[in-house]
Amino acid sequence: MTTTTDTHCPYCSLQCGMRLRTGPEVGAAGAEVLERPGFPVNRGALCGKGRSAPALLARDVRLTGPLLRDRPGGPLRSAGWPEALDRVAEGLAGVRERHGADAVGVFGGGGLTNEKAYQLGKFARVVLRTANIDYNGRFCMSSAAAAHRRAFGLDRGLPFPLEDIPHTDCLILVGANPAETMPPALRYFRELRENGGTLIVVDPRRTRTAAEADLHLQPRPGGDLALALGLLHLVIADGLVDEEFVAARTTGFDRAHAAAMAHWPDRVERLTGVPAARLREAAALFGRAATGMVLTARGPEQQSKGTDTVGAWIDLCLATGKAGRPRSGYGCLTGQGNGQGGREHGQKADQLPGYRSIEDPAARAHVAGVWGVDPETLPGAGRSAYELLDGLGQPGGVRALLLAGSNPVVSAPNAGHVAGRLRALDLLVVADPVLSETARLADVVLPATQWAEEDGTTTNLEGRVILRRRALDPPEGVRSELWVLRELAARLGVVDGFPAEAEPVFDELRRASAGGDADYAGISYRRIAAEDGVFWPCPDTAHPGTPRLFLDRFATPDGRARFAGVTHRPAAEEPDRDYPLYLTTGRVLAQYQSGAQTRRVPELNAAAPGPFVELHPRLAARLAVGEGELVSVTSRRGRAVAPARVTDTIRPDTVFMPFHWPGAGRANTLTNPALDPVSRMPEFKLCAVRVERAEGEAS
Repeated sequence: MTTTTDTHCPYCSLQCGMRLRTGPEVGAAGAEVLERPGFPVNRGALCGKGRSAPALLARDVRLTGPLLRDRPGGPLRSAGWPEALDRVAEGLAGVRERHGADAVGVFGGGGLTNEKAYQLGKFARVVLRTANIDYNGRFCMSSAAAAHRRAFGLDRGLPFPLEDIPHTDCLILVGANPAETMPPALRYFRELRENGGTLIVVDPRRTRTAAEADLHLQPRPGGDLALALGLLHLVIADGLVDEEFVAARTTGFDRAHAAAMAHWPDRVERLTGVPAARLREAAALFGRAATGMVLTARGPEQQSKGTDTVGAWIDLCLATGKAGRPRSGYGCLTGQGNGQGGREHGQKADQLPGYRSIEDPAARAHVAGVWGVDPETLPGAGRSAYELLDGLGQPGGVRALLLAGSNPVVSAPNAGHVAGRLRALDLLVVADPVLSETARLADVVLPATQWAEEDGTTTNLEGRVILRRRALDPPEGVRSELWVLRELAARLGVVDGFPAEAEPVFDELRRASAGGDADYAGISYRRIAAEDGVFWPCPDTAHPGTPRLFLDRFATPDGRARFAGVTHRPAAEEPDRDYPLYLTTGRVLAQYQSGAQTRRVPELNAAAPGPFVELHPRLAARLAVGEGELVSVTSRRGRAVAPARVTDTIRPDTVFMPFHWPGAGRANTLTNPALDPVSRMPEFKLCAVRVERAEGEAS
């Protein structure tokens, strides 16, 4: 029979509503996407990735049974589930016995459902007793999260719903390209301008989003912190500080004032390459607007000073009174589908469910009570994502790794080094719907269910908890990660507390999160379905949910927001004589993250078939390189080769590479793993490189 199921897209953090039509006559995948106009986030609109998502459900593009490697370097072979699970359990137990509990690690993903993220954290701490669990969301929103918590006491990507964006007077969009990364969201920015608002875009490239702006500021990579401080300097100098708001609702302005005064326009022009006249224009537009927002994305965040950079943009909002008020505030455009929920419920090395600190005795006692264990048995904080990967197979590092929903061979910084560390493990276990580049290195590969084959919740960038519904059955040899964790827990001696169905896991998550910052206690599957999502915090079933945060007070102990008071500093690696150019990286419209899924969809591959190097015509002329000719890009960590794409939309001192592809064109071969001291975010967004012709080489 043909049926329709209301569900959500498996890709970005919009979590667009869609309707799946399933049945034998639909096609090889057994499903097709229909519009779902009633869902408020996308109002029926979908990008090409969402429309083509059912292609990933076809058997010929995915794993349909476990794979095992009998010897190091040997081939992967088909195996049954009992053999595969026995191998994993014996391997994990053996490493733990030989090297201790922290020699076993877990690495999760920002695309996993809340239930899976929660259960991975519980499995790591209750079954494996290891401190070493983190996830690839550390590479996405961690700097914004750290700055958000430092300033406001609470981290939620957007403290207001997307529907508020068209009604603000001035919006500054920093290092974000939603026209390509989340196309259905572009309508909100267009509606803002149609309503008479002003859009300012900050980006080293004139992207499709920047082309929509009233004003485009084009700093060199790494200049975002100085730029924000320069705007704050001008707001102060021009008398545009909201002194009443600063006095009533903030603390620490004197420190921010002193930092801003050291960043006068001519100095900021030298640091950023943005003309002082444009700085003054932007400061006046934002400072004089009655309401305003600043939204950041990976551009300013994926830096070794990302937390301070976001903090400086928050300071600009606070100084002008554009936070904690209707149609105003700072927000982060979260990247991965469940990047928000994935960091709330226990995947991060330093957190327990509900956004609780793992070092807080009260938090440990509460979660241990829900789990039925002694708080003293819970491990402390482990290593952050890159530090965990960097230590794989090393003395004192993780020697057996269970990895789910991530592809660090393509997505991690200094990816060639990370691939070598994965090869050094005693045991690598990968759960994934497809045979990703990381899965190809594994000793055991476990085929996982996909978005349309299981129930589960995710939390979008607004903090809206939504429900994905099972629309069709997975192939016979495929299992959910929840089922896998139940089976492994039983083999490792824990027979209770790991149900294979999603809703019981969510109900326990509600209890574990109760009273925490990310409180889901009042959210249920039935309520999500009835209300098209529920905004956290929602502490009880009578609570309406919280679409708008901070309108009465901030989530700090005294209710006041805190100025960061930061100052500019250079990137970890600036261009020099040997590596004279900046490299920056990002996404393209038709591909997603490491490309492990989208590269298997013919429609998307036709639109974006492979890597490229974007360079300015002046640089191309200096290298005697034409459109489509191969160039090599070399950093201190490695070398990549890809065709040139010559365009005047990029700065002459900067080249750009998308990061979706493995092999010779892998952008993350080049990127710098220098870490932000607070968020532990690697510096993906800039490093020093040289570019040369690559004649006679294959891309």
